[in-house]
Order: sequence, then structure tokens, then C-alpha cells
Amino acid sequence: MRVLVAGASGFIGTELRKQLEADGHTVLTLVRRAPRTETEFEWSPTEKTVDARALESADAVINLAGATTGRLPWSRKYKREILYSRVDGTTTLADAIVAAKNPPAVFLSGSAVGYYGDQPRVPLDESGSKGEGFLSDVVEAWERAAEIAAGATRVVMFRTGVVVGQGGAFTPLNLATKFGLGARMGHGSQNWPWISLHDEAAAIRHLLTSSLTGVVNLAGPTPASSETITSALARAMHRWHVLVVPTFAIRLLGDAGQDLLLNSQHVVPAKLLGDGFVFTHTTVEDAIEAMVERPSRA
Repeated sequence: MRVLVAGASGFIGTELRKQLEADGHTVLTLVRRAPRTETEFEWSPTEKTVDARALESADAVINLAGATTGRLPWSRKYKREILYSRVDGTTTLADAIVAAKNPPAVFLSGSAVGYYGDQPRVPLDESGSKGEGFLSDVVEAWERAAEIAAGATRVVMFRTGVVVGQGGAFTPLNLATKFGLGARMGHGSQNWPWISLHDEAAAIRHLLTSSLTGVVNLAGPTPASSETITSALARAMHRWHVLVVPTFAIRLLGDAGQDLLLNSQHVVPAKLLGDGFVFTHTTVEDAIEAMVERPSRA
């Protein structure tokens, strides 16, 4: 297949590109500068423009573009960037797919488990209700933008949890733990939906040729509390795990502290499992050990 990827140079995009090319696919990329190769195409999400040739020549489009939520603090200005970098980019791609004479067969658009907000002790499959909070509202707008393309192609919005790997949201946890500052976050019993970097990319590859549509949860099959995750990381790195970041201190971070660290979500990848996807890393301990022992393959 010829697969067009927005966000191909990012944390997830780099691993996805590697796996796609290993499968024999041709990866086309969207760039915000003048193209340097025949597989690059220019686009500008802020101006809502994209080289139409990219869409006409692609069998599939994968959207991973968006400002990181891991950058702190979330000022009012940066919260706008988090929102509009997702909505503008997704709208640009969806509109281009609708306008294409030969639209791609599938549009896979990134999303996030932040949609569910704080819903402790409630198993959340794809039918789970929307929660409250900034990220929940962002995801709702993000997914609504992707649905614009539903009349022209198969659309999947994959809601991703915390990706366990050498990058992304795991970067501050890795750094703190490396220097002996691994800590429990608040009470530590909140569920953090997680997925290994390898399985994140593998699941996206699975969705390329699946018949699934709509929302699909991308989270590991075994739930884990935040304390399970931070303590497992400390053990794998042979570091201390004795500190505690109190809840009141986390709440000083505002929406970022609540949405990223305190919300509890037992996210169930029901559609993915029902469609026959097999996880390589079935527990967060497996994923963390793979990341620490074999960083390039985690």
C-alpha cells in the first residue's frame, strides 16, 4: 500500500514508519516545508492546505499530527495550540479526502483516551460515555473533525492511552526514575491506560486492513494503576521508588495535572481484541521491561 502519514517524524510516527516499511508498504509523508524527496508532500494545517497529489496517490491516510500534551505548563495559549493543532490538521485532511477524485480507502485518525475523563472503577469500552475536562472536550472536537471524511472513506479514530517507550509522555517518567526520583502520583490507585510503543504501531497497522470503523481503543489488555506503572519502571531501571507527589501538588498544575496524572480510566480495547489483534506486550511490566532492555524494540 501507499500510506500517507501526517506526524511521521514524531514518537509514534517513527516506529509506525519502521513497521510499515518492514511490511513492504511505501510511506508518504506530509511536511511543513518544501519537499526534499518524491515521497514528501507539503501541507499547512494552520492554513488548511495540503498538496492534493498526496491524497490522490495514497491508499490510506494516517493522522498523528498534534502538539504534545507532555509540555508543561498548559498556559491558556498552549491549550489553544493543543486543541487547534489537532482540529485544524484533522479538518484539513478530512476535507481533502472528501474533495479527492480518487479518495484513499481508509482514514486512520489519532485520538486519545482523555475522552473518558475521570471514571474510576467503570470498564470503558468504545461505547463508554464522554467524561468532563479539557482533554475530553478536545477529543470530542478532534473526532468530530475526522468524521467529516466518513462519507468518502472508512474512518477510524484510535483512542490511545499512555504509550510506553523512550519518548512521548513517558519521557519525564523515564528521566525522573533514572535519577532516583521515581514517585507515586497522588494516591497511586488511579488506572492509567497504557500500550507499548510496538503494539501502538502494530495496532494502527492492523486497522489499515481491518473492516472496523469509528472509535477504537488502543490500550493494553491488562489494566494497571499509576503506582504499578511507576514502581515497575523503577524496578526495571534498578532505582528507588520511595517518593510521593501529593495530590494537592499535582492539582497545582491545573488541567494538566488532573487530566494526565489523576484521572482514572479502565479502558478496554474491546474492538481490537474482537477483531483478532494479538498484543505483544500483555502487561505493563512486559512493556516496561522491553523498553528498558531493548529500547529500539519497545
